[in-house]
Amino acid sequence: MTVRRPVALILALAAPLLAQGPSNEIRQSYAQLCSGCHGVDARGSQQGPGLAGNLRLRRRSAQALRNTIQRGVPAAGMPAFDLPAATLDGLVQLVVSLNATADQTSVPGDPAQGAALFHGKAGCAACHMALGRGTALGPDLSTVARELTADQLRQALEEPSARLAPGYAPVELELQGGRKLQGFARAETGFGVVVQDRAGAFHPIPTGSIVRRMDSKTSIMPPAPVSAEERQDLVAFLATLTGVKPGATLPAAASAGGISFDRIRNPAPGDWLTYNGSLSGNRYSPLTQINTSNVDKLSLAWTFSVPLWTQFLPDTPYYRENMRYFGLETVPLAADGIVYATGPNQVFALDASTGQPIWHFQRPRTPGLVSDPSLGTNRGVAILGQNVYFVTDNAHLVALNRTTGRPVWEAILWDEPQKYGGTIAPLIVNDLVVAGVAGGDWGIRGFISAYRGTTGERVWRTWTVPAPGEPGIETWQGPGYKLGGGSTWLTGSFDPVLGTLYWATGNPWPNSDDRERPGDNLFTDSVLALDPATGKMKWHYQFTPHDTRDWDATEPNVLVDTTWKGQPAKLLLHADRNGFFYVFDRTTGERLLSKSFLHRLTWASGIGSDGRPVRLPPGDLNCPDHATNWNGTAFSPATRLYYVIAIEKCTLNLRPGSWKNALPPEDPAAKYLRAIEIETGRIAWEVKLVGPIDGKRVAGILGTAGGLLFYGDPSGYLVAADERNGRTLWKMPLHATLKTSPMTFTANGKQYVTLAAGSNIMTFALP
Repeated sequence: MTVRRPVALILALAAPLLAQGPSNEIRQSYAQLCSGCHGVDARGSQQGPGLAGNLRLRRRSAQALRNTIQRGVPAAGMPAFDLPAATLDGLVQLVVSLNATADQTSVPGDPAQGAALFHGKAGCAACHMALGRGTALGPDLSTVARELTADQLRQALEEPSARLAPGYAPVELELQGGRKLQGFARAETGFGVVVQDRAGAFHPIPTGSIVRRMDSKTSIMPPAPVSAEERQDLVAFLATLTGVKPGATLPAAASAGGISFDRIRNPAPGDWLTYNGSLSGNRYSPLTQINTSNVDKLSLAWTFSVPLWTQFLPDTPYYRENMRYFGLETVPLAADGIVYATGPNQVFALDASTGQPIWHFQRPRTPGLVSDPSLGTNRGVAILGQNVYFVTDNAHLVALNRTTGRPVWEAILWDEPQKYGGTIAPLIVNDLVVAGVAGGDWGIRGFISAYRGTTGERVWRTWTVPAPGEPGIETWQGPGYKLGGGSTWLTGSFDPVLGTLYWATGNPWPNSDDRERPGDNLFTDSVLALDPATGKMKWHYQFTPHDTRDWDATEPNVLVDTTWKGQPAKLLLHADRNGFFYVFDRTTGERLLSKSFLHRLTWASGIGSDGRPVRLPPGDLNCPDHATNWNGTAFSPATRLYYVIAIEKCTLNLRPGSWKNALPPEDPAAKYLRAIEIETGRIAWEVKLVGPIDGKRVAGILGTAGGLLFYGDPSGYLVAADERNGRTLWKMPLHATLKTSPMTFTANGKQYVTLAAGSNIMTFALP
């Protein structure tokens, strides 16, 4: 039975909620026809559901709502209403307005006063972040205006316990040994729970360790200590929060807590805090728990499948040809029991012991991209302070809070819209985040940029293709410099003692048609030694002047402190796609050694005293096609050997009239794991690899002080080998495309080895 109340009383009670939008006549119709079941304030009653802030209703069309009112819901006891068209349309509009998000509503109040209250008297910023400011104890509110109605915002301030955000249910655990843990249950399975404590740190707790658990439905947040007028100002401010705006920088502020640069510079043995594990770029871990004596017992610990979002995938020949090779290229980072991994326009925070997801950031794929960014390729994140840094497919650098996974600031790497894309894992250098761009095979002017980690402010940019009047422009004897290539998509290396940043650059564009770019085409196919504070160049070396073979120099630049000819030396090691292995004095840029690491090389007889290749006349075969690729390499201080995956492959030189009767036979192509003596360039040993011979499936190398080399075999195996001779000690068939490099870390005292395989993150450990 419908309870009848005086219309005037109902309108008075409902005024704060129903005042926006509908006419007095429609409000009276609601009071007479609907309030008895749906509540005078439209928040529901025992007779019917709430109509305000109802996500199910928000998703329904106006026509569907109109049909429901006209036909009723007999099974739920709602009668049909035969109403005039104007009244029916007015009630439909009322329901729509009750579910309009705050950003779609005219909200009274003073947003500026509300912002001051948020960060001051009301104390909201002590627990919440908004547009990069505040504390990440509770949910990030940066997009709350697009998620809640104005009434829901008001209710949350008045009655915080009425709406607990997912993942923020208070919990208290009593653990074995008497320890107690209070916080939020951020992620949970039947076998464990990840608790975020009230300082923002994550604690993965196995179910067996829990003696007693107490869950609460009462928010730890008290009602906002403000007047009714101030509360309305707060609502007005919250109604403006529609997300972090690209290009907006934050006020300068000191980064409190989190991962310091000193920790990145001197990582604990079990941390993996940069793309290569260390700033030196040497993928060699000091961990020894997994070693040559027990690696045969290695087994799968956990896997995590990355969803491959399909929005806006391009229908292009490049995409159709290359998507069949798709495999994740992410190298996860590991810190404080959490693994951070990436997928196509996605970042995940995972429990390092189980792979249980804690948070997930995602963004729709960007239409209109080319090359690897169009495939969703991403190689990982960087971490500093309380932020994780990620480059999107369209070359935006986004700072995510590492507790909430929500954006703090967003910078657009490029100014001019060329064919720029993003695939890189950024690098932390002091207080800066350094990143480069992809797209050099389609026509861009390449660059490297550095941003203040706390604010998103761009500090410097260094172009890899000079403009008129800049040093190096004389090497572009034509208009080709305008879109000259020189992409910078491989993470660099940094020597904090010398204060020098080393970055690799890609090929010139067009990569084979050189008619508009006579000259050496600096600074493509180079290693650049830069001042990290300003981006100014200290020295450079170009591996392949005037490249017409697509020989990017985007291979690792590995920094090692060792001896050279019996004397202490600071070296840079580099195996290039052109087939030569180089050793430099990284202080001065002096080239100490350059020698082929291939069995067949036909384009040059060597590197001359002037540092330039001594080119040979073209023959019927071009060797190499690509001698190696971008994937990780390693130098072992124990063996003093440098390890690289080499590709022995030649291509036909299709010159008119270069054959008489038949095409010359190509040598059988092959891939090898090679160990190189750094002082001589001699191949100490090699292991021939079986599987597809193409440049799309080349996985990198991880070395460890346990005497091991981990690498991905082209046939889809993860292999552990003896670093002394390459002998296989353990193998695991993954039956997936392997395109990245393994990494290793510890969690709860246990060493793990992780590799991205196909669309999965696969992690191994000893029993």
